[in-house]
Amino acid sequence: MGKTFRILILLLFCAPVSLWATHIRAGEITLRRVDCTSLTFIVTINMYTDTGSPIKFGDGDLKFGDGSPTIKTPERPNTFPPGLNLPNEVGFVTYSIAHTFPGPGRYIISYVEANRNEGVLNIANSVNTTFYIETEIIIDPFLGCSNTPVLLVPPIDKACTGVAFFHNPGAYDPDGDSLSYELVVPKKNKGSNVIGYLPPNHKSFYDKIGLNYGTANEAGNNEPSFQINSVTGTITWDAPGAPGEYNIAFKILEWRKINGTWVQQGYVTRDMQIIVEDCNNKRPELEVPSDLCVVAGDIITFDVFGTDPDFDSVKIEAFSQVFSINPNPATFIPTPIKFQHTAPGIKAKQTFTWQTACNHVKDQPYQITFKITDKGRPSLVQFKTVNIRVVGPPPVWNTATVNLAARSALLSWNDYTCKANATSMQVWRRVDASTYTPNCVTGMPEFLGFSLIGTVPINTTTFTDTNGGSGLAPGAKYCYRLVAVFPQPGGGESLVSQEVCLPPILADLPLITNVSVEVTDRTQGQVLVRWTRPFEADPGQFPPPYSYEVIRAEGFSGDINLTPAFPGRISDTTFVETQLNTKDLIYNYRVRAFDSNNVLVGTSATASTVRLEAASKFLQIDLSWNAAVPWSNQSQSFPRHLIYRGPEAATEVQLVLIDSVNVTQNSFNYSDAGQWNQQPLVETQEYCYRVRTRGTYGNPKINAPLQNYSQIICAQPSDDVPPCKPLFTITPQDCRDFIESSSCGDNLYSNTLSWQRPLDLACRDDIRSYKIFKANRTNEQFTQIAMVTDTFYVDNNLASFAGCYKIVAVDRAGNESEASDVFCFDNCPYYELPNVFTPNGDQCNDLFSAYSDRIGEIIGEGGVGPCGQQLSNLRKRCARFVRKVDLKIVNRWGKVVYTYTSGSERSIYIDWDGRDNDGKELASGIYFYTAEVTFDRVDPATQQQTLKGWVHLAR
Repeated sequence: MGKTFRILILLLFCAPVSLWATHIRAGEITLRRVDCTSLTFIVTINMYTDTGSPIKFGDGDLKFGDGSPTIKTPERPNTFPPGLNLPNEVGFVTYSIAHTFPGPGRYIISYVEANRNEGVLNIANSVNTTFYIETEIIIDPFLGCSNTPVLLVPPIDKACTGVAFFHNPGAYDPDGDSLSYELVVPKKNKGSNVIGYLPPNHKSFYDKIGLNYGTANEAGNNEPSFQINSVTGTITWDAPGAPGEYNIAFKILEWRKINGTWVQQGYVTRDMQIIVEDCNNKRPELEVPSDLCVVAGDIITFDVFGTDPDFDSVKIEAFSQVFSINPNPATFIPTPIKFQHTAPGIKAKQTFTWQTACNHVKDQPYQITFKITDKGRPSLVQFKTVNIRVVGPPPVWNTATVNLAARSALLSWNDYTCKANATSMQVWRRVDASTYTPNCVTGMPEFLGFSLIGTVPINTTTFTDTNGGSGLAPGAKYCYRLVAVFPQPGGGESLVSQEVCLPPILADLPLITNVSVEVTDRTQGQVLVRWTRPFEADPGQFPPPYSYEVIRAEGFSGDINLTPAFPGRISDTTFVETQLNTKDLIYNYRVRAFDSNNVLVGTSATASTVRLEAASKFLQIDLSWNAAVPWSNQSQSFPRHLIYRGPEAATEVQLVLIDSVNVTQNSFNYSDAGQWNQQPLVETQEYCYRVRTRGTYGNPKINAPLQNYSQIICAQPSDDVPPCKPLFTITPQDCRDFIESSSCGDNLYSNTLSWQRPLDLACRDDIRSYKIFKANRTNEQFTQIAMVTDTFYVDNNLASFAGCYKIVAVDRAGNESEASDVFCFDNCPYYELPNVFTPNGDQCNDLFSAYSDRIGEIIGEGGVGPCGQQLSNLRKRCARFVRKVDLKIVNRWGKVVYTYTSGSERSIYIDWDGRDNDGKELASGIYFYTAEVTFDRVDPATQQQTLKGWVHLAR
């Protein structure tokens, strides 16, 4: 059998290159759910093809990722939809099929077809590499309806050496989910990247044509770059080097906010070619407006201009869901889109118009992708994106009244303008008036100091505020604002309403004005408590003078360890409590007033001490503070809180004022990076801080500002906080797909690691690089192999896939994160022996050999050998990742007749000719074998496998 198959492969490799020339330029898979209660989706493969190729789309494998049978795609001719405006050499093929998934879950839908073009510069052996794309969909009834993003811009544009290249998919999500973009390595099958991939801006592509890599960008002042804007999706290659074909791939990830957290909902992968030519054309330029924010109901109109440095004619196109949204789609005129003349002082112009409506409100902006194409040779393009955010109009108040007896407020407002589209109305409250006019900031900004006190259905137009049943705090001036909320998945909130304020609540109870930490200590701490008498109490009902009980508890509020702060009553309105643990504990106080007849007048609202926290960073200390009090500590009348600092172990009198912070802009946060006296913080020195808050009841009868100190807290600016633990985003290799798509002779492999940047912005900003560690086997030590700043790493030129990896994030201070979970790549080993051979010299199955497609075997017509061997079947069954074979053959009586051990010049294929260990021919008959096979596996415990079987020797 050996010679037959060796010649077969040789002839196959000698076939003309045109046999392998592919038709595929780019492609992606999208899914559209039939309806939100169904598990049926319309799965669509969109392919952009080379019309110069005689090969048609089809005969590829479409898999749904749910264990259902693979679909063999039918052959489809090229089409030329007029709306796509395809150039002459580009065709379009689409194939759709309905598929019902078995239930909720995460599914990867994939398509693979042979083969990529020969000579792709940044992929090794591209002609023998399959084209593969995949899309992930998550079906979860708790997350709502889900469709994949839609890509509107075809990947059809060419590039010129030395001129920046751009591409943008013009994607949007029909569910209103947020999209992000990331570059990935093209794949040849599920979990298997193409071999030898290099990014298009790799230095070798510039060296080969003699370009200085250090000045190879378009401006000639820097190295070339290749990147994708994670927000807009625009790919920029500034600028291409060697002419030829390149392949790239990128993911469009969809995100949905669930309970305030962004959750990934799946992705679409686009794999595309970029053809670079050596040309003299200069790219055109676009002029578009800045991003826009409008209130639903407003009309948007603006002009888009185009110019070309060569004064070529240009065409300006626009891509967005707003052109198909219903009702009220946008327009881009004149139509149809045509090339327009340009000249000195003459620009091409298109006009965008959109009458917005309530149904257009959503949390994320609409992206309008503008594309300009010139008529040079080849045509060059540029993309620019304009974000248009449509926000809900602000609710409008009707009345707000106070019930003094019940200490409650009755609020009412007008029917909401967009109530047919919104779902609920939020009611927000603060103490003291504030001035604020929103500028495309939806919802309630944190810095305004409002608290959410209730949410009602959108058709409800009233709300009663009882302060959770405890009544509004006496003496306080309460102010309210409204926010309308729109449903998911589009989501969104309205602009905040104007403010409505009530007159101050009757001060017929004591009003606490100060709860100030005077001494910080674990045992000798002191807190100053001060209050006003109930100056608006009825003296006829509660005759003065008044006496008071001061009651303390632990925490910002509540009754933990509730106890009298002083045994008995006092007549003064000031009290200093001593022997407290003000260093570690938060205290809250309330005051009970009694009249001259010892009748209880009432109890004040509770008020807590100010709690200060400190977080160390690299040469910086971040402060934050909080207090639960019945007055406002975010007053526009007294906006600045004061920051005090001193050396290690400093007392209250040793601290000095170093700065102030406007809490109406920055909330209760301050970062000390050494700005005071322009003296940087010293990493080995400890600094101690204290904050003085300033607040008001908003009541002219109560003196303001109300000033209270926090406890002292100390910190050292040496950043010892490690960054967040990285999380791999690797899809394990599917061995079945690998075996079906790869050649038996492959001996060069690569592993691609990918991971996500942390969703937490502070943690993300702190990370500077990632260390890559590898162990060749699960029982070996890890060693560092690379340090990168990106979120993927390709381990190239490997003899096998086997290897384990982990990554560590490094922050700007050099702190290292906890290592990621270990991810191990493994080989897909295979070894199979036939059960018949005929050593009779006819060159057909003469040897007992492991299955292979070794060079030197004879090929027959249609890939079938003279012995009936199907080449495709042999490739699926050939030996892979085998290190050693020990074989023993016995006859029917159990006598050992032949032994074989691979190694040195003895191959793993055995190639037994039917002779015994003494070289004598054995008689025809059934023989039994035991093969101890050692595979190349990442886990040594799984490397050994025993194969037992029989073989019929027929002469």
